Amino acid sequence: MDWSGMLFQGWSGILRTAIVGTLAYAVLVVALRTSGKRTLAKLNAFDLVVTVALGSTLATILLSKNVALAEGVTALLLLIALQYGVTALSVRSTSFARIVRSEPTLLLRDGEVLPRAMKRARVTEAELETIVRTEGQRDPETVAAVILESDGSFSVIAGPEAVRRTGFQSSESGVATREGHAG
Repeated sequence: MDWSGMLFQGWSGILRTAIVGTLAYAVLVVALRTSGKRTLAKLNAFDLVVTVALGSTLATILLSKNVALAEGVTALLLLIALQYGVTALSVRSTSFARIVRSEPTLLLRDGEVLPRAMKRARVTEAELETIVRTEGQRDPETVAAVILESDGSFSVIAGPEAVRRTGFQSSESGVATREGHAG
């Protein structure tokens, strides 16, 4: 086995990576700043896929000698433009938005598990209990709601009993505040 090629293949590869990487990174930063914050928001699974694809494309540009900078930049700009177009169209058309975006799913309401929603979301009761505990609640029966969000994360909303027990409640902004105090 030839170990020399595995550890160092020459300065030209390092120089290419430094130049192409710097330029591709600069183009990506400018394109993301131009397209706005929404491009990288992970509000649903579709957004997450685009974010991962951007990272994968940048890595390919950096490491693959078979991808020229112009091709790589075109791929980055195409992904950003498509993401921009899909999100802009989603805002203007509710039917298009339903196609590309999933709605949040209520899995538990007022301490009661919603079996049909759980089955559709492919979440077990044991997993739901883990989610509730992860959010600092002891018992699902004291929780007002558990929601599987569009991005795959879970929101746990404390019930009145949990608020009385801890003295904290969720404010409209989603920040926990001391009951009776402005947040």
